[in-house]
Amino acid sequence: VFEGLALWDSINASFIAFEPSPRFPFAQSRVASSAMAARLLFRQLFEKESSTYTYLLADLGHPDKPAVLIDPVDRTVDRDITLVKELGLKLVYAMNTHVHADHVTGTGLIKAKMPGVKSVISKASKAVADHVVEHGDKIYFGDLFLEVGVYVWIGVVNSIKVRATPGHTVGCVTYVTGDGSDQPYPRMAFTGDALLIHGCGRTDFQGGSSHQLYQSVHSQIFTLPKDTLLYPGHDYKGFTVTTVGEEIVYNPRLTKDEETFKDIMENLNLVYPKMMDVAVPSNMVCGLQDIISKV
Repeated sequence: VFEGLALWDSINASFIAFEPSPRFPFAQSRVASSAMAARLLFRQLFEKESSTYTYLLADLGHPDKPAVLIDPVDRTVDRDITLVKELGLKLVYAMNTHVHADHVTGTGLIKAKMPGVKSVISKASKAVADHVVEHGDKIYFGDLFLEVGVYVWIGVVNSIKVRATPGHTVGCVTYVTGDGSDQPYPRMAFTGDALLIHGCGRTDFQGGSSHQLYQSVHSQIFTLPKDTLLYPGHDYKGFTVTTVGEEIVYNPRLTKDEETFKDIMENLNLVYPKMMDVAVPSNMVCGLQDIISKV
């Protein structure tokens, strides 16, 4: 059930035959007629103290209604779990785009309150999780799938790819829906802190690199179709979504050449994140709750 993830908001879709992953033999192959409905439930949720977005995706076309959460926050775990239960979903994965410095991830609490849920983060982050992904891996849930710059699947038919986008931190990944007639249109990408709406994440801690971030965004995100919807990890001005085409034209940092971008990033003079000394150690082990459970 691991090898890629996908978002899907169309009502009707044709399914294709899918071979089980050798790494996850329980991911079953499925063929369904075009008359069957494959539907992705999508919710964008907000945590106001850290201005963090959490994303809920679920395959409503599957009997179990399997779901994933991207970047859950500890403060809003009860809200997220209540929503999952009210919608009749089965939460399969709690995923992070990177090791966050401004809040504690909710994955530890979710795993404690919902046994069976698995945590996901990039291998490059060197953080502890049930599953660690690399560029090209996929995660399956139901009949949908995500991709990590590479691939992360949510099922068998639709895909969200996991793209390695280091620069803000060494372990950042972007989750992207697949392309093709059987995939969501327009495509969607969950960029974490690598690319924000008309901005980007800082590069002065956690192995950050302005050179890496510039290359990551231009090679892994700006090469997506221009109508691809981009959903960031944060927003501080009330925006919710942007597109590749919009950022290519209007992003005040990443529209510049690389040397100018590096100069901008080196002179931001940002304050030390107030949650960093608590959040980073906790998030390296799936959340503070995991630390407490081992004491």
